[in-house]
Amino acid sequence: MAPERALESMAVNKQMPHFPFPMSDFWADRPVLVTGCCGFLGSWLTIALVDAGASVVGLVRDEVPFSHLRRSGYIKRISVVRGDVTDYACMERVLNEYEIDTVFHLAAQTIVTIANRAPLSTFDTNIRGTWTLLEAARHAPKVSRLLIASSDKAYGVHERLPYTEDAPLRACYPYDVSKSCAELIAHAYYATYGLPLAITRCANLYGGGDLNWSRVFPGTIRSVILGERPVIRSDGTMIRDYLYVQDAVQAYLTLATHLERPEVRGEAFNFGTDDPKSVLEIVQTIIAVSDHPELEPIVLGEARNEIPAQYLDSSKARRILGWQPRYTLEEGLREAMSWYREFLGCTREF
Repeated sequence: MAPERALESMAVNKQMPHFPFPMSDFWADRPVLVTGCCGFLGSWLTIALVDAGASVVGLVRDEVPFSHLRRSGYIKRISVVRGDVTDYACMERVLNEYEIDTVFHLAAQTIVTIANRAPLSTFDTNIRGTWTLLEAARHAPKVSRLLIASSDKAYGVHERLPYTEDAPLRACYPYDVSKSCAELIAHAYYATYGLPLAITRCANLYGGGDLNWSRVFPGTIRSVILGERPVIRSDGTMIRDYLYVQDAVQAYLTLATHLERPEVRGEAFNFGTDDPKSVLEIVQTIIAVSDHPELEPIVLGEARNEIPAQYLDSSKARRILGWQPRYTLEEGLREAMSWYREFLGCTREF
């Protein structure tokens, strides 16, 4: 099958819901910029915004042929701006010419192994990209809300877990530090200029559309679909919290709609399941819901620069925003497994 036909067949498949939660008319005709719109979370968030009636502008630096946003066909339903988030002139033009009201800043280098190998490009995109966007937003009179994507890794290593939002940021590895720095810069723009922003600290995300095969979910799911033993790079004991991508999309949309509240502006919010698992437990659960429950993982114990335990306390988001995850791990995995079966079935015909 030709690549174009395969992509089209995937775009019209209706097994995966675009966004399964009810949407209000808050987003109808609202001009929204999504940086990193072709990324894993960016694709699902952009799709949800389009379905909600928003007028979406997506910033795209590189062509991503297998992005879920493209495969779904939704990239044709947004205004695409080619540019780099570190380009101030580009950011200023986009925010003003499209009269952007809401910004979801997701553009980042998110792969820990790449950050360790090439820290300068990670710092450039994640840190300089953040201050460039915020400075442009400071001079854009129509911008009324900004969501800045951070990570649970911004907390660094703490003896006391789970992380709460008032815990200090003690990152020490390149990716983690880039997120801590971006947060501090965002806080400076809020405190100094009153920029209407909030910060998201999500647990590790999983779901269809993540094609970074070095990550535990997509790598393991691909292996079990192909009937191969999955490989764990670490020793399997690292503890993490994992959040289904649709729950993360709901978190972003919910937070954005509450940004006019004084107790929300300038604040960081944790979003997770409050149910941490070890990497080995995650891999065993993926195997259990697959068609090959007999598989046994290969444990390499080779991972470096990884924090032993990281998980979040999401009670602030539940209390102030009324947000809570709606997917169990097994429910999210079944949807994700369906997505990857379809994806792998099409790409293997190229």
